[in-house]
Amino acid sequence: MQLVVARIGRAHGIKGEVTVEVRTDEPELRLGPGAVLATDPSSAGPLTIETGRVHSGRLLLRFEGVRDRTAAEALRNTLLIAEIDPEERPEDPEEFYDHQLADLDVVTRDGTPVGRIEEVAHPPGQDLLVVRREDGSEALIPFVTEIVPEIDLEAQRVVIDPPPGLLDENDSL
Repeated sequence: MQLVVARIGRAHGIKGEVTVEVRTDEPELRLGPGAVLATDPSSAGPLTIETGRVHSGRLLLRFEGVRDRTAAEALRNTLLIAEIDPEERPEDPEEFYDHQLADLDVVTRDGTPVGRIEEVAHPPGQDLLVVRREDGSEALIPFVTEIVPEIDLEAQRVVIDPPPGLLDENDSL
């Protein structure tokens, strides 16, 4: 299974380094020296990480064969994709990969069906579960413990405790 782990940003300096927008909770595992990553667009890769370092709070990577600013800038906006075992799970039992949550049934604490997770969105500030509701509409559920207290991968179910108004605008009246 393929997992997007980062997006290449702008070139940094003149020796081929690039800034990276990290999209994984395990950058040390996925973005370490020697890692070979597929790319989107595929014509840019595969890319092998030569070095990595943090500078002013941003991850900087240098890839084998990318030696100057022009070559680094040509990689801008390229997605870096790692091949992972679909059965692999994060070390922290409270963390999940997006693909593990897709297609899980969503119910409230009292067992009322809400819908099915279509994807996990990662906008700035807050991850969201995108849920296709029973009536065909879409609900965006903030992915925080207070609202999503239980995830049972074995039962293929996510339990939510929505605050008033999250699922039905009439709840808040």
